[in-house]
Amino acid sequence: MSRLANKTALVTGASRGIGRAIAERLGREGALVAVHYAHDREAAENTVKAITAGGGRAFTLRAEFGVPGDVDTLFEQLRTGLETLCGTGELDILVNNAGINTTGASPEETTPELFDRLMAVNAKAPFFIVQRALPILRDGGRIIGISSGLTRFANPREVAYAMTKGAVEMIGLHFARHLGPRRITVNTVSPGVTDTGHAFLDVPEVREALSGLAALGGIAQPSDIADVVAFLASDDARRITGAVLDATGGSLLG
Repeated sequence: MSRLANKTALVTGASRGIGRAIAERLGREGALVAVHYAHDREAAENTVKAITAGGGRAFTLRAEFGVPGDVDTLFEQLRTGLETLCGTGELDILVNNAGINTTGASPEETTPELFDRLMAVNAKAPFFIVQRALPILRDGGRIIGISSGLTRFANPREVAYAMTKGAVEMIGLHFARHLGPRRITVNTVSPGVTDTGHAFLDVPEVREALSGLAALGGIAQPSDIADVVAFLASDDARRITGAVLDATGGSLLG
């Protein structure tokens, strides 16, 4: 596959789970992929190895989000990596995937500190990453955010997390209008329950119950979400912008 040949891509939170699957898929499509991670360097390097083993090109860059200078740190390394590997600092595809969760804190247990941390990593960082990317993003480029089915169906223990994902969807909507004249599409993908290695999915009763939430049945794999992102990154999706693509498998449709 080479739909993204000669393209450059940045995927945040790409050391594991959905982010890793996205990075690997874009790499297989021919893009040079910047694999961002916050803490697990070994995991990020494994993502790069998987991409290069398939004939693609990739490099790592580290930045912890939610701290002063986070976006500056990210883009300094991105510029260096792109210029070294392809002679240009320009970007074609940005995937805002990185995020943290509340680990199921109830509304009563959600502290101001936890709330602020969630907003800083999941909402503030994506906004300013998009803002910072605009001068180097080529006309006709792609911006893709990763949201959550929790913006559509309720789980009170995840209310603060869901609020941050609602912000990601608003980034997609409003920047889509703003960047239309440059033919840059901005969309959001909304996964449902996805097997990213969480221990609770190892419990048969829990897995069975969660599998029944989706009209299509089963639990998504990270590659399922990566396929949707790859579509949005391709020329096939050139007339789609400002959209939220539901990739929950039809969860809780009634």
